[in-house]
Amino acid sequence: MQTSYTVHGMNDKDGFDEISLRLLDELSREATLSQRALADRLGIALGLVNAYIKRLCKKGYLKVKFLPRNRIKYILTPRGFSEKTKLAYKFMQYSLLYFKDVRARIEAIYQRMVQEGVHTVLLWGDGELAELCYISTRGYPLRIVGAVGREHSEHGFFDRPVYTVEDISDIACDAILVASLDETAVKKLSDMAIAPEKIYYLGHEKPQMT
Repeated sequence: MQTSYTVHGMNDKDGFDEISLRLLDELSREATLSQRALADRLGIALGLVNAYIKRLCKKGYLKVKFLPRNRIKYILTPRGFSEKTKLAYKFMQYSLLYFKDVRARIEAIYQRMVQEGVHTVLLWGDGELAELCYISTRGYPLRIVGAVGREHSEHGFFDRPVYTVEDISDIACDAILVASLDETAVKKLSDMAIAPEKIYYLGHEKPQMT
């Protein structure tokens, strides 16, 4: 089963090296992946993949075997498998902390919305954070009218419409909740002529590992 890593922004300074875990995971399942293919799968620069591969080899987590036609096979060593297990455990710990932190932020924002008379909410984003925001409305007198994503869909978000940025001016709602880590999309929102008091930001700070 393929492991899904969805907690964004984790790296060495947070106590967790997400890129190393993802590389070790990909190569444990498909050892002959090219560095370009790895870069595409991880969504990072090719040069960064090359730097991480070199570091993993230097630490003894990977061995390189040269194949015909200039192909390369990356072999996880016993130390590499051990490190992958350790990183996966840290990932689970971090995910739980992150989930609890985000849920607490959502609860606080929803309580504030209710106090300020908000009834209908448009979610800016249609990913996992937005899904968590939708689920968390249970118990609150709030209705999610839809979500803003890249492509329009009539029933693409819990049977609610997915709108594009161009649709914003035509959507009736009391508030917009930014539930996206996409800084480019958030900048688009800040450039629009929308009353600031109508926009609520979830915030993306993450708890520290202990």
